Amino acid sequence: MAGLRLLLGFDYGTKQIGVAVGQVITGQARELCTLKAQNGVPDWDKVQALITEWKPDAIVVGLPLNMDGTPSEMSARAEKFSRKLNGRFNLPVYTHDERLTTFEAKGERASRGQHGSYRDNPVDAIAAALLLQSWLEANTALFEI
Repeated sequence: MAGLRLLLGFDYGTKQIGVAVGQVITGQARELCTLKAQNGVPDWDKVQALITEWKPDAIVVGLPLNMDGTPSEMSARAEKFSRKLNGRFNLPVYTHDERLTTFEAKGERASRGQHGSYRDNPVDAIAAALLLQSWLEANTALFEI
């Protein structure tokens, strides 16, 4: 993992995909945007635009495991999405346990005073930032800066 500086994180979903950016040097992540998806398929041109703009060294995709740590139906879809990202953009793609990130993201949104429907004010980008932050914290010792 030497040489990693900038990462994009994706919180995969069938209707929306949250996106975050993180830096290895600061060890911090922040939300970027939420992409619409049709049955789990994003607008690949918009993904390409994010890759072009941010020039990440790697990508982290949230892996929605069951609470007991076993793979879920969505885990397989997220892994397929990960492989497509790797194939399309030739970047290393890591998956990371994202259990409870959506729950935490909802709490984060409420603490910001944001209320109303999740459709109008989605939490996907916040969840992406939380999972990317968690990945950075879990892998900090592996980086050579």
